[in-house]
Amino acid sequence: CGVPVPMISGRGLGHTGGTLDKLEAIPGFKVDLTEAAFINQVQKIGLAIVGATGSVAPADKEIYALRDVTATVGSIPLIASSIMSKKIASGTDALVIDVKTGAGAFMQTEADARKLAKALVSIGQQAGLQCMAVISDMNQPLGNKVGNTLEIEETLDALKGQGPADLMELVNTLGAQMLVLGHQAPDLVTARKRLETALTSGRALAKFWEMIEAQGGDGRVVEDYSLMPHAKHHLKYRAKQSGVVTKLLADEIGKAAMVLGGGRQKADDALNYGVGIELLKKIGDPVKKGEALLIIHHDQTGLDAATALLDDAIELGETASVPTLIHETIK
Repeated sequence: CGVPVPMISGRGLGHTGGTLDKLEAIPGFKVDLTEAAFINQVQKIGLAIVGATGSVAPADKEIYALRDVTATVGSIPLIASSIMSKKIASGTDALVIDVKTGAGAFMQTEADARKLAKALVSIGQQAGLQCMAVISDMNQPLGNKVGNTLEIEETLDALKGQGPADLMELVNTLGAQMLVLGHQAPDLVTARKRLETALTSGRALAKFWEMIEAQGGDGRVVEDYSLMPHAKHHLKYRAKQSGVVTKLLADEIGKAAMVLGGGRQKADDALNYGVGIELLKKIGDPVKKGEALLIIHHDQTGLDAATALLDDAIELGETASVPTLIHETIK
């Protein structure tokens, strides 16, 4: 939509996924660009997503290592420092931050999410950025897929305007705020219309395709998902009773994907990009005994541990309170 997007992102820690890990599910995709290559790509196509290196946001690599070895992954000051070191180093002048709250987030309470959001916005504003944050819900997974290849598939579906309703709502909320903050739209209503046009016209998908190829990736994955790694086995996890889904804990589902091989328990763990969890039901959905609640994409490793985690993550009852997706904005 006319806004250059230079982004320096991170890798997954614990049960949380990392943007760079997901992108590396695309064959050939390179996240370790030099500073010159990063700047050149943003100037040329208006978009780049890279990792911190010795010359690009070097502080972030040290902060990640510190959080890992000192068991302070959830420290608000270190999270804020890690995030903002990347964003400021990327050269952006306007920033909208999605801060998660709930079972699947570092900030499991809304009070802690608000503290983090305010810390992030304060750092950004002190550095001269136009900066704001949106606090969004992560009590259940966003979208329907958890895992590196699976989430790239869902990203591509979203760019085709075919993503799950909750994912599309969050994308439109964040995107509209970004267009207004970047002076590309006078108000949020106009901004949402511009986003809808970018999706329906195919411009958004074409830009992502362009970025994939600019960073050495195989752009054919945009139309052929089979080119990415996939698990060899698929197991349907079935409901043990009839009812309504009342609990779908995002952290336990994230841990299930991790023990299958889709995440890191230690910073140097290798990833299995193809494994993960595909949700067939969300909170509030009715289900019959024996009906599939989700599909486990696995290569046999960690299957028993993942199933045990899923047993703890899912509850069925008579009625459910569906979580509110957007909690508040911080400016």
